[in-house]
Amino acid sequence: MNMPRKLARLFPALLAVLTLATTVTTAAERKIKVTTTVSMVSDLVRQVGGDRVAVAGLMGAGVDPHLYKATAADVTRLQQADVIFYNGLVLEGKMQDIFTKLARTKKFVYPVSEAIPVEKLLEPPQFEGHYDPHVWFDVTLWSACVETVVKGLAEFSPPEKSYFEKRGQEARAKLADLHQWALKKAAELPPAKRILVTSHDAYNYFGRAYGFQVVGLQGVSTVTEAGLADMAKLVDFIKKNQVKAVFVETSVSPATIQRISKDAGVKVGGELFSDAMGTPGQMENGYDLGTYEGMIKHNLTTIVGALK
Repeated sequence: MNMPRKLARLFPALLAVLTLATTVTTAAERKIKVTTTVSMVSDLVRQVGGDRVAVAGLMGAGVDPHLYKATAADVTRLQQADVIFYNGLVLEGKMQDIFTKLARTKKFVYPVSEAIPVEKLLEPPQFEGHYDPHVWFDVTLWSACVETVVKGLAEFSPPEKSYFEKRGQEARAKLADLHQWALKKAAELPPAKRILVTSHDAYNYFGRAYGFQVVGLQGVSTVTEAGLADMAKLVDFIKKNQVKAVFVETSVSPATIQRISKDAGVKVGGELFSDAMGTPGQMENGYDLGTYEGMIKHNLTTIVGALK
């Protein structure tokens, strides 16, 4: 009779210990809920956050962020996120008001491009006073964005700051190697052959970093459409400079560039990623097109191969 009474007295204490252990385990296993916009930002956050983050991207493969409008479900996901990362520089133009409003009520909202020094940003005249947002195509600029991700995750979870800093250092080292690979790959083409003709000017930073003259039909944003005069001018440019190939983009309709190709008598050299990466696990030439590294390597391999 004594044993049941002793167990009865011990039960509350045992229950408290088990509850505490469960709480500690749950806290340790809980991942930071991060919502991102474009897939390049999603990939960067995964690189820095590792197994401490659960990343939900709003825009997948083939989605044009210039035209993207947030759905009611998107707004809910943003509101429920612990941390929000987006590219910034008006890339997600139709979502800017949402980020501004969320920043007033939620501390952890970050444009990753805020870490890039202003003097390194491009301001094309056709973009009407805004900076070119396609910063990821210069790998050195994208590496600077690691700083914002480390800061944002560490501000949300200070005890994990050293973990994120270490992951950030590793991510920057990988990006430094990727930049050197890109320089070497671009050097396979003589400077005179480095002319990149695409649907829109998403590649200005790419051109500056890797020595290409970039000619885009639609300008920096895909919001405006090219006219017949623009198309005729581009056809003349291609013929005059003996450009061997033009390129379509995964997030822009290929129809106009295909017509340019036909009128100029040159081939379509392939499909490039511009405002979105591929689907994770989509392999080509040994590259995972759903990763930032795979996207960069695919683009340069395609461009160099077609222009040689």
